[in-house]
Amino acid sequence: MYIALAFVMMARAIAEAAVMRLQQALALDGGFLSEAHYAELFSTHGTIMIFFVAMPFVTGLINIVVPLQIGARDVSFPLLNSISLALTAVGAALMMVSLVIGDFSTGGWTGYPPYTGIVFSPGEGPDYWIWAITLSSVGTTLTGINFAVTIYKERAPGMSFMRMPMFTWTALCSAILMIFALPPITAACVMLALDRYLDFHFFTSDLGGNMMNFANLFWLFGHPEVYLLILPAFGVFSEVIATFSGKRLYGYASLVAATMCIAVLSFTVWVHHFFTMGGSPYLNAVFGAATMTIAIPTGVKIYDWMATMYRGRIRLTVPMVYALGFMMLFVIGGLTGIQLANPTISYQVHNTLFLVAHFHNMLVPGVLFGMLAGYTYWFPKVFGFRLEDRWGYVAAYGWILGFMLVFFPLYVVGLLGMTRRTYDYTTAAFQPWMIVSAVGAGVVLFAFAALVIQLVRSIQGRSALADTTGDPWDGRSLEWSIPSPPPAWNFAVLPEVKDRDDFTRQKEGGAAWNPAAQYDDVELPRNRAVGVIVFLTGTLLGFALVWHVWWMAAAMLAMIVALVIWIGFQGISTETVSAARVYSVDCDFLARKRAALGKSAASGVNTVDPVGRARA
Repeated sequence: MYIALAFVMMARAIAEAAVMRLQQALALDGGFLSEAHYAELFSTHGTIMIFFVAMPFVTGLINIVVPLQIGARDVSFPLLNSISLALTAVGAALMMVSLVIGDFSTGGWTGYPPYTGIVFSPGEGPDYWIWAITLSSVGTTLTGINFAVTIYKERAPGMSFMRMPMFTWTALCSAILMIFALPPITAACVMLALDRYLDFHFFTSDLGGNMMNFANLFWLFGHPEVYLLILPAFGVFSEVIATFSGKRLYGYASLVAATMCIAVLSFTVWVHHFFTMGGSPYLNAVFGAATMTIAIPTGVKIYDWMATMYRGRIRLTVPMVYALGFMMLFVIGGLTGIQLANPTISYQVHNTLFLVAHFHNMLVPGVLFGMLAGYTYWFPKVFGFRLEDRWGYVAAYGWILGFMLVFFPLYVVGLLGMTRRTYDYTTAAFQPWMIVSAVGAGVVLFAFAALVIQLVRSIQGRSALADTTGDPWDGRSLEWSIPSPPPAWNFAVLPEVKDRDDFTRQKEGGAAWNPAAQYDDVELPRNRAVGVIVFLTGTLLGFALVWHVWWMAAAMLAMIVALVIWIGFQGISTETVSAARVYSVDCDFLARKRAALGKSAASGVNTVDPVGRARA
């Protein structure tokens, strides 16, 4: 559901981006958008892509994959998971409501005051931004706690930290970033709301306020956020490159160390986002050096992935195409980041399209390509059939080509002096580059349409694309050892892990096709409507706060408080799946798997009653 939400919001954000690129291509003659409309577009586009595309996509992949990779039946707190999804969906709903009721903020995705203060923007636009971000960020913080506890406490017997798959390592570091990086943006939004609603002066220029406090709080979230998003993508690429190179991941320990270094250093670089805002040269030098330092562990990862592919049996699948496109483009973006880490260079190009090209060069190949690779890679595990290849290749190459056409020209016009957020211009030299960028936006739209076509065609041909073995890619980690799609309990018997690539070890030893010695009853949480209730009440609460409908806001807040109290007094509601049912499902899967692979069952495996109760 997180990923479905991300795709819906992506459709809107990409359409808005294409409109902006078309406006800039025609801007020499005035274009077709007003200044305010263009400002709304770049504000909604940035907000949606960061908070309601990248974040839900990352969270959805972690939800699917991590419990399977660590040999767990579910995340530690399934009910909290539902509530976190609901709060994210509340923020997305407010974004969509703003499209048809009132106007959205024109203050950019960063929401800087004083432009978003009540004096400069008395309308409802900044309030939509504030409550969409506030409610969704609370959900993301809760998600981080859930993921961290799951990885710390739910790992299968024998799965030490240094036996965890790389995707799980990156998910753990991202969860820690969620816990510590999201509260600053939540606090900043609440303080901005107090400025606007109750005449506080946290970020005003009078009565003791300081606008720079908002910038510090925002980027104390904003730069760890970049790595929060990109670390899981690095994990996806680690899994994809190892699987489709047919090799054990090279430099595992160094990849783990690099991941942890990036997570720690991500909190030390936020000031490079405002080198131009009057900081001392000594402060800027410190943060410039920290920004350059964080490139070192990132470079370690690139070399480890290249070494993994070296002399490997490479299969150029769709996820591998995304991975190779990422490695090529991400290095270019990283090099421009090193340039921008120099405060003197940053001072010259900070407010130009050169910077826009840089951060898209990191986020699109880095995060979006990683999420699309992961979506393609794990799709058969979730739904039981693979995505169709032909349209997958069209989409992958379309994203790569479209990205280059859209953003490489922005480096040029940025160096020529074209500023960010420009809806028209009078310099004729800009226009040819902006026309190329607009053509690239059309290619990106086509690539997104190819993803939709691929999904439709795959559903239509799902019988031919069915995954009967649970292991369509010859995978290496535990998620490929169970049926596709997994049963509600994930693992019939929790595995005992003896190696980092434990499923590969099982296949090489012939143990991957045999039933377990004993099956026990499995306890699962019952379905509850709490998440749906939180979504409905939260959306109405946010809408009421935006439009100052105080009676509705009070009623919805009272309902949410009552719901929290009611949940607190409820026992954990579970249902039990019998050992006989678990045994039947597992044996049926193993029989289909052996038939598909031409394997014979080992004899003498079940030495005890396979459906016996768990011993005390």
